[in-house]
Amino acid sequence: MSQHAPASTRLERRLGDWARARLPFALAEFVMFVLKQGWASLFGGLLLSAILLTRAIWSPDWPIARYDALFLFALLVQAVFLWKGLETWEEARVIVLFHLTGTAMEWFKVYAGSWDYPEPGLFKILSVPLFSGFMYASVGSYIARVIRIFDMRFAPYPPLWLTFTFATAIYLNFFSHHFLPDIRIALFALSVLIFGRTRVSFCISERRWWMPMPLSALLASFALWVAENVGTLSETWLYAGNTGRHVVNWGKLGSWYLLLYVAFVTVTVVSRSALERRPRR
Repeated sequence: MSQHAPASTRLERRLGDWARARLPFALAEFVMFVLKQGWASLFGGLLLSAILLTRAIWSPDWPIARYDALFLFALLVQAVFLWKGLETWEEARVIVLFHLTGTAMEWFKVYAGSWDYPEPGLFKILSVPLFSGFMYASVGSYIARVIRIFDMRFAPYPPLWLTFTFATAIYLNFFSHHFLPDIRIALFALSVLIFGRTRVSFCISERRWWMPMPLSALLASFALWVAENVGTLSETWLYAGNTGRHVVNWGKLGSWYLLLYVAFVTVTVVSRSALERRPRR
């Protein structure tokens, strides 16, 4: 491997060589899959760790509010990612877009009484701390990074106009279901109809694997649901009618499943190299 390759790539290659030399092929592939997934979700992992750590140690007497510290921490992590090349500027643009759409949803959901952020903070707009947008940005960061790290390909990929329309319908339903009938059941069905034929192929080491895109989205949404449970137990945000120390209901799993399609389609606004219209053989 070239000495000019990024340090993260060289480290990944060394870990892969170590695993393949000492473990059976299937186990080595699984180990590398887990490590790569962790590397792809680094932004979200760091932010979740900061949420838990600050919950454990923060004092209201300190000169900076916990929410403000989380916001500054997220800004610092984003800057380091760009500085060290862990994210490209192209990926950063789409992450900012998803950050803005996520923050808009937070404003509406807090106003509608779905959940609340009970702690004070200077960096709050319409009762929503600005670090919350980075929680959505971490999802966009994960998708952009996991596509690159696993050299993913999506084939056959549906027409772009159809995917944009589908993602828009999902996003609007997060708002409209407060006033109109909730159409998420129809959206679940549409996700299978639109993306059911799409295979997500990915490379862990040298061999390519694949799975149906709806299954990939379901597995990723389960991981996000678990992460949300961890964050909820820290009482960083409070759902309506609860003290915060409870398991997030399974309905949120469906919400994350649909939101992942919004995030993925948002990523394709600036990056389409992984999309292929014809099936892969």
